[in-house]
Amino acid sequence: MASTSDIRNGLCIKYNHDIFKIIEFLHVKPGKGPAFVRTKMKSVTNGKVIDNTFSAGHKIEEVRVETHKFQYLYNDGDTFHFMNTADYTQIELQKSVLDNPDLMKEGEVVTVLINTEDNSPLSVDLPSSVTLTVTSTEPGIKGNTATNATKPAVVETGATVMVPLFINEGDLIKVETTKGTYKERIKA
Repeated sequence: MASTSDIRNGLCIKYNHDIFKIIEFLHVKPGKGPAFVRTKMKSVTNGKVIDNTFSAGHKIEEVRVETHKFQYLYNDGDTFHFMNTADYTQIELQKSVLDNPDLMKEGEVVTVLINTEDNSPLSVDLPSSVTLTVTSTEPGIKGNTATNATKPAVVETGATVMVPLFINEGDLIKVETTKGTYKERIKA
């Protein structure tokens, strides 16, 4: 059994007869009253995100997980197929379990959290950023870098990302996977 002092991003816990992954947390020590931990958790079974507050010292049941490297192969609708890079076994995961599945390129290596009790995959962690090619957007305007104005751009995976006005079709851009936001343009 773990306590609230062990809460960290990525921790998997059992809560309300389900397994949740901690997305965000904040330890709060108010001037008056007991301390508590405010969390945002995502269910690994249905993808639902909930907010919860634990009182300080509350016991939580931690789920033991292992991480394995998997290569994203392809998807057929809402089912995504991955291959273990060590032993070449394949697994299938539903789209609801994945964070930002629209940013995954075929051949991308991701980290999969696996429950050690029953060897079931819990969640997929993408790299912190991915490099993608812009397939369609409005023509860029040269010299328009002074403002923070953005426009929508569709990347090679089909996702839509808001980019600065100077980005053109065919440009390589780096996208932050946690928020799905533009980071920078990559010079080819």
